Amino acid sequence: MKKISRFLSLFVVISVAILATSCSSKLKPLSQNNFNVTPTPLETVGNQIPVTISGTFPEKWFNKNAIVTITPVLKYGNNQEIVGTPYSFQGDNISGNRVTISQSRGGNFTMNSTFPFEDAMRSSELYLRFDGRIKNKRSALPDLKVADGVIATSALASVTNTTPSVAPDGFQRIIQEAQEANIMFLIEQANLRQSELNKSDLAAWKKRVEEAFNDPKQNVNVEVSAYASPDGGLSLNERLAAQREKNTSNYLESELKRRNIDTEVFAHYTAEDWEGFRQLVESSNLQDKQLILRVLEMYPDSETREREIKNISYVFEDLAETILPQLRRSRIIANIEIIGKSDEEIMTAWKNNPKELSVDELLYASTLTDEESVKEAVYQYVTANFTNDYRGWNNIGTMYFKQGDYAKAEQAFNRAAQVNPNAPEVNMNKALLAILKNDLSTANELLGRSAGAASLDEAMGLLNLLQGNYNQSVSAYGNNKTNNAALAQLLVSDYNKAKQTLESVEKPDATTAYLLAVIASRTNNFNDVVSNLRTAIGRDRTMVAQALNDLEFAKYRTNNEFMSLLK
Repeated sequence: MKKISRFLSLFVVISVAILATSCSSKLKPLSQNNFNVTPTPLETVGNQIPVTISGTFPEKWFNKNAIVTITPVLKYGNNQEIVGTPYSFQGDNISGNRVTISQSRGGNFTMNSTFPFEDAMRSSELYLRFDGRIKNKRSALPDLKVADGVIATSALASVTNTTPSVAPDGFQRIIQEAQEANIMFLIEQANLRQSELNKSDLAAWKKRVEEAFNDPKQNVNVEVSAYASPDGGLSLNERLAAQREKNTSNYLESELKRRNIDTEVFAHYTAEDWEGFRQLVESSNLQDKQLILRVLEMYPDSETREREIKNISYVFEDLAETILPQLRRSRIIANIEIIGKSDEEIMTAWKNNPKELSVDELLYASTLTDEESVKEAVYQYVTANFTNDYRGWNNIGTMYFKQGDYAKAEQAFNRAAQVNPNAPEVNMNKALLAILKNDLSTANELLGRSAGAASLDEAMGLLNLLQGNYNQSVSAYGNNKTNNAALAQLLVSDYNKAKQTLESVEKPDATTAYLLAVIASRTNNFNDVVSNLRTAIGRDRTMVAQALNDLEFAKYRTNNEFMSLLK
């Protein structure tokens, strides 16, 4: 009996030891209470789903010989899943670069992960997947659900809601032109010399004035500015400049009358042309010209200036030879207005004989019609007849872009870039194509070369929106009245401003109404939720499925009126 008793005692001791060893060789499943997910539910930032998971390993849970890897897994759609960033931890007895967790005390940890958003992820679940090993022996742990769904309102940002950049036409209805000539005078003289009156530039001036006057599409007036150089006394220069102006004006009036040109002559004179003096000195190669310019700055009084400059005797000699003679003159200017074709004339020429039109007039013609087919025909004509003007290629590319034919748009923009790689409109439009491909780094680089492009504010607003920089996006959009601009305002919780923007959208679509429904939901206005969703669904039936899966409306899923709307 004693032998049996000793055997039984030994058996119990061994069994307890085996049981203890067996228990210590396994890891127990953790519960949701050990984890906290931020945000809950998940929410897109731009086109990404960032998540922060805070966790706790309880005391006595982590085996000293264990290695545990935890991987966030987003499960969605038809058995689809995408894994996030794995984090690895190790027990007290393990050496390595993992985070060490004490068996006796347990430990806290934080995991950050980001998932690229897909539309099917609106209805999704976040799990944690465990790979637990003790001395290379796997310890089976089930996936643990820690969060439901994704609020994907920021994903409503759309490249197609952004206006591509149209290159300007450069057309001017009235072109200002100035034809100039100079009549030079000898020192202290005001008489008109025949050698000056016979100069070719004066003859060309008269011819141009006559052409402008006789052309009904041009207007012309004449201006005379007479000067004296600032090297004499003020009273002498006053008389000289006045006489030069009078003699020049009388001569021009006589010449204009002889040619039957009835136009006004505006005349004035400047006694001492210090400004002309400064400009000529500044552009000269005179020795010590900086010294002369400093004198002009230091002494505003004319007599003091003249005295100080003459005191620099070696410089004054050069001035007397090279600068001062150029200031003894009458400057005559023909101010000509060239009146371009009227809108009607341009469109008539486009229909009947487009060869009459310049490239700028053709591009302007495209702005005079709302017919897309006409616009496209104009751009096609420009690309065929002005192949070295990037604007035709760029602008027809914007049409393809708006039509959703992105392959043809890309071909057109690439052709425009071959002609002018630095054109801001081309770079901005190529940035929009990069955004379509989710290549935000290339888009950012291209937008950096797009200064001055039309609609650049929209493109910058969109890029910031997609990068999750919502405040910068709001700033970039400014007063734009688009869905994207309103979305940026919504995402910074400026619901009143977002609502005002949406109500001012020129051509509201299904997304416009849907965003108004989101604002109504966030501000607890059920009636507006229903009315705006009804409008959105009326414009696009796919909004039914989107609203059913959208956690923005989760609180209404038990409401019969809401659910009947989505049937």
